[in-house]
Amino acid sequence: MNVNTIFNLHHSNMPLYFCFLFCETINLAVSLHRNLSTMFEFDQYLGFLAFMTILTIGFWLMIFLLTFAIPYWVFGSAIEALKEKRAAKKLEDKS
Repeated sequence: MNVNTIFNLHHSNMPLYFCFLFCETINLAVSLHRNLSTMFEFDQYLGFLAFMTILTIGFWLMIFLLTFAIPYWVFGSAIEALKEKRAAKKLEDKS
């Protein structure tokens, strides 16, 4: 027994297989191109752009709020509360 009979490989069928594989690849590429070229109509495209714009603005607003505005507010109010407690304690100690 040789390798060709074990794996059922015949050199005469290999070019046909590669031709079939090439044709299927081309067919897939053409069908993908057809599907992608008519993915949106113009009004759907404008709606998609509006949605992506709002999503992007919301994303960057959330990043800004989580990294700057909320920590600034929390630490600022905590510092003010500590200052008020110290001032109240100093007033209490004086009297």
